[in-house]
Amino acid sequence: MAGCRSSSAANAQLASRHHTAVSKSLSKRRHDDDAGMAPARGAPEVTLQEGAAPGSAMARKAAGKAPEEILLDWKREQALLKARVVDQDTEAWQLDPAFSGLQRVGGVDVSFVKDDSGSACASLVVLSYPELEVLYEDCRMVTLTAPYVSGFLAFREVSFLVDAMQRLQEREPCLMPQVLFVDGNGVLHHRGFGVACHLGVLTDLPCIGVAKKLLQVDGLENNALHKEKIQLLKAGGDSFPLMGGSGTVLGRALRSHDHSTKPLYVSVGHKISLEAAVRLTHSCCKFRIPEPVRQADIRSRDYIRRTQEVQGVPAPQSGRSKEAQRPKACPQGVSEEPAGTMFIEDRHCMLLGVYIPSAWDTFSHTGNTRCLRNTAIKCRRRSTHRDL
Repeated sequence: MAGCRSSSAANAQLASRHHTAVSKSLSKRRHDDDAGMAPARGAPEVTLQEGAAPGSAMARKAAGKAPEEILLDWKREQALLKARVVDQDTEAWQLDPAFSGLQRVGGVDVSFVKDDSGSACASLVVLSYPELEVLYEDCRMVTLTAPYVSGFLAFREVSFLVDAMQRLQEREPCLMPQVLFVDGNGVLHHRGFGVACHLGVLTDLPCIGVAKKLLQVDGLENNALHKEKIQLLKAGGDSFPLMGGSGTVLGRALRSHDHSTKPLYVSVGHKISLEAAVRLTHSCCKFRIPEPVRQADIRSRDYIRRTQEVQGVPAPQSGRSKEAQRPKACPQGVSEEPAGTMFIEDRHCMLLGVYIPSAWDTFSHTGNTRCLRNTAIKCRRRSTHRDL
């Protein structure tokens, strides 16, 4: 297959621990004990499942393999992980019409550097619910060495998103999201296991796949009949089922906002029903795209721009980057870190008030993490897919 190159160990490394049975508990208990911190009500304890960390035996075995062999390995891994997908509601808040008990929603995104498909920014944001205000942000430049293959996006990108979740669990367990929105498909996929399913199974968190374009699988087509159904979606919240030729409902086409005529394609990722996934997606849309995904995209693009400025690389101006909710500098308790980061601490969380990019930060790929919730110090804040 064109573009599939696996001769180097670096390319194989992104195959991230697939085929190796690992159950790795994140350091929530240790972190809480060290910080004297009680987890927030409803904060889930995440356990990483197989494939959650890079540099495994499978990655070493993949070195030197032919592209066809790697694809076979990926297909086997998808089949193994697919057996763990739960497509029903598992949390009490999912059963409540108003999602009572849901306090934090997360969004992830990977944005690419222009003219460089191997360089990208992986971002994770956590928002309050129902206010949809940004509580936490983690952006980090990453190098993608695995090729893009239609239907196998997770093997190229998901390990970086899992890493971001692990950093959040270790640093600020009180801000762990109770559900993740993923810019991509869930069970609406060639083999019923898209990137939203993959990330959900690896993190054991409820996940929702939200795609901007219809993935034409199982007889689904963006034909005249499909377009007629879209025209019948008159108001935000209206939707219709995406039933494949097999008779299985793979997702729903959702008009997410009154002023948006293009639908979103919502599908189950993990540990949530399709009905709850569609309702929650609609309730998280200030615009067409759900706010968790929208903010992750805005911030990742903005981080790429700032990183390129530090490196002296001209970056295209992005109007969307101005929409990000940026915290203003807090006047008290500010200290400067070697990585060029200014932050405020209280007994509950670390609040990152101002981020100053530096060459050290850029080239060490340490990235940018902001935690915007502070229960003791008030800091004013201004408002501001792919074939998977």
